[in-house]
Amino acid sequence: MGRDFLIRWVLAFLSPKPVIGFFHLPRFLREYRAYRRVSSEVVRFEDTYPCLFDRTAKTPFDPHYFYQGAWLARRLAEARPELHVDIGSSVLTIGVTSAATRTVFVDYRPLHVTLSGLDSVAGSITQLPFADGSLASLSCLHVIEHIGLGRYGDPLDVEGGIKAARELMRVLEPGGKLYLSLPVGRPRVCFNAHRVHDPAAVADIFPELRLMSFCCVDDQGYFHIESDPAAFRMLDYGCGMYCFEKSVGT
Repeated sequence: MGRDFLIRWVLAFLSPKPVIGFFHLPRFLREYRAYRRVSSEVVRFEDTYPCLFDRTAKTPFDPHYFYQGAWLARRLAEARPELHVDIGSSVLTIGVTSAATRTVFVDYRPLHVTLSGLDSVAGSITQLPFADGSLASLSCLHVIEHIGLGRYGDPLDVEGGIKAARELMRVLEPGGKLYLSLPVGRPRVCFNAHRVHDPAAVADIFPELRLMSFCCVDDQGYFHIESDPAAFRMLDYGCGMYCFEKSVGT
């Protein structure tokens, strides 16, 4: 048995729920033997790749990332900017949105891909490589809550989120749009994973911007469209999605 075989089998019992995979093992072995009996293919045990958690009644998904990606894509489809810049969001989302909107992706850990409509540059959200007031369309989804906690190799900084907000405001042009998402609910720092913000207080971090609309995924995974941020203060770990516009003259 080779190294790849061992890795596949170890991971089968560690992810996504450690140990529980052992309960599914008897069914896997029964079906493996049954398949071999009727198959004319080469089905060797050393080639097995046990997937023990995929037999679900419904398609599993992460509500935060599913809805925020769909939310951003629809906003960009409506606004149709000539160029959109994203700071550190899900690369799966940006890969899709770049099909219709020319996109520059900026991340502390640069993305090394070749894809039409998408350019990737290395950069820190606290020191963005753009001039003042130079961007008309900007997004930052599920990112700002991590800044300054060291999770991704960035330096520890208790004001990391505030500094990131200032940079996003700095590079946005008057009349430009910022699409932002972050965890909302009971305010706290979950070191070193993320911060959770009071949904009604997020706008205060962006004094140069005007809140145009707010959507939210609640603790049960339901998506609420065009809502009042204050209505979601009781959440434990929701996802607030904010569309901001920079005031003209700032």
